[in-house]
Amino acid sequence: MRHPAHREISLFVAFFAVLVGIIPAPRALTQTDATLVITSTAFANGGPIGDTYACTGRNKSPELYWTGAPDQTHAWTLIVEDSDAPGGVFIHWVVYNLPRKLTTLSEGEPAIPSLDTGGSQGVNSAGKVGYFGPCPPPGKTHHYHFKLYALDAKLNVPPGANGAAVEDAMQKHVLATAELIGTFQR
Repeated sequence: MRHPAHREISLFVAFFAVLVGIIPAPRALTQTDATLVITSTAFANGGPIGDTYACTGRNKSPELYWTGAPDQTHAWTLIVEDSDAPGGVFIHWVVYNLPRKLTTLSEGEPAIPSLDTGGSQGVNSAGKVGYFGPCPPPGKTHHYHFKLYALDAKLNVPPGANGAAVEDAMQKHVLATAELIGTFQR
């Protein structure tokens, strides 16, 4: 059994080694790790999504903003899902490999596999590349989850991939997530 004084000396040596940079300090939770936030000018969190952004209107993607990137962020992924779809989760939009410096997606992003701002769009559950707005059957209110992921690496996924391929590639790369929920009813 070690003498208590040896334990104190060991702790002092470890502290000194961290202090002078011989060994790195344990990674602490930084402010940016805990504050990733996504917002929209089109709707408030928990609020209704207007017809402009739905199949009943212009079917344009809403403008989105985010802040609070963790320091190790290399890329962003956004996946929009309807959790109330009759056949299970319906993916409305898959955007991935957005550059770290990007902090917004414009209203009406074009439905093309490779975006001009960098990054790629995948195939939604309607079988099309790009955004497909809320289009639930008449009746109950549906919830649309705009999930933003900060990733520590760019994904090895070609433009036009489906949501499952993007989600599989994200495993072990997610640093932080943020969610914005909008509602829509016909």
